[in-house]
Amino acid sequence: MTVFNLLLVALIQGITEFLPISSSGHLILLPSLSGLEDQGQIIDVAAHVGTLCAVMLYFWRDVRMALVGSLRLLHGKVDTKGAFLALCLLIATVPVIVIGLVLKVTGLSEAMRGIAVIGWAMIIFGIVLYWADQTGPINKTADQWTMKHALNMGLWQAVALIPGTSRSGITITAARMLGYNRTDAARLSMLMSIPTIIASATLLGLDVIGTADAGALRDIGIVATMTFAAALLALTLMMRLLRAVSYTPYVIYRLGLGSVLLWIAYT
Repeated sequence: MTVFNLLLVALIQGITEFLPISSSGHLILLPSLSGLEDQGQIIDVAAHVGTLCAVMLYFWRDVRMALVGSLRLLHGKVDTKGAFLALCLLIATVPVIVIGLVLKVTGLSEAMRGIAVIGWAMIIFGIVLYWADQTGPINKTADQWTMKHALNMGLWQAVALIPGTSRSGITITAARMLGYNRTDAARLSMLMSIPTIIASATLLGLDVIGTADAGALRDIGIVATMTFAAALLALTLMMRLLRAVSYTPYVIYRLGLGSVLLWIAYT
């Protein structure tokens, strides 16, 4: 792949991964609409690693607490805040792993990679996000997260396996429905992304292990580094903007892009 193509993939993945506008949908659309070479699974793994490093760095305090808590959890103890956070993240990740494996084995994951599917998902789940953000109560913070809410958000997260849905968008939607304020809804969504990205990158990595050569390693390095920088910037800006701006701008973008995609798909 050319360096330009690699940088384009990295910027798209990095900017869209944590914004509620669907990174997977944009990456599928890139070769479909531009005619550029499909990036392939090795580059997808590298992009996932970049975004993983970005979210772990931004939320390092929470990540460190969950990592320490995981050690308690491994011993069957949920007696600290970190252990409880680790347990909730585990519960929230199970649905997407199980359903993701089912879709991969049955081939449905490939069948859903169409422009029409992405267009409808952009519009439908954009409207749902707007409704949840505008009508959802604001009476909870991230410190009040429960196992029941983690499972609820985890089930919604599995819906994001439909390209165009947006993992962050659908989990933020679920959190707003449950009453979490905008900032903490995003915080929980981003923390949920960590084990999900690890699981996804591991699954993709197992498919391509042993196929990387010197050129592929160079591409991996470029994509991972650029994705990390773009994702960290996008995540920082979104979290700051949420203190003063709602999710409406993202919804407008989703509706506009979805409409264009449906026009392309059906004409």
